[in-house]
Amino acid sequence: MKRVANMKNRLWLASLLILPISAFADVENDVRCHEIAFSQSVENQDAEAFASFIDTDARFVGGSVQRGAEAVVAAWSVFFGETAPKIMWRPQYIEVLEDGTLALSRGPFRVVATGEDGVTKEYWGTFNSVWRKQDDGRWKIIFDAGNDAAGPPAEDVQALLKQEVDCE
Repeated sequence: MKRVANMKNRLWLASLLILPISAFADVENDVRCHEIAFSQSVENQDAEAFASFIDTDARFVGGSVQRGAEAVVAAWSVFFGETAPKIMWRPQYIEVLEDGTLALSRGPFRVVATGEDGVTKEYWGTFNSVWRKQDDGRWKIIFDAGNDAAGPPAEDVQALLKQEVDCE
């Protein structure tokens, strides 16, 4: 009888350890899906959806710093329009703080642009996004930065841009 009680206690303790891990995986997946939807907003030329992912106090760092959602949206308007460069990105890594309120997403991006000479060029780089969980449970970007790569990444990293992800 004592042995059965000890086994039940061990199972109960093990379940306590397993639950946070699965909940943590759910949070990572939620951030991953928000990052992908953020990219798809640009891919689909939906400026309103794009703006909905940006925290009012966001900072985007590139060749200059955009402070606040309005400045970010204005700077990114270059990607919205019929002749705009095409940009796409996908998360390779997601890290979430233990309290589940901040997350880092990092991965490859690709820009395809046609120059004035009519020549299409492809550019690769790495993005870093810091997401903050809002009171309503949604995630919004508070910091974003990227850097250009010297060339295309390894094939397995490029493949991230082609993966189907179930975020429904």
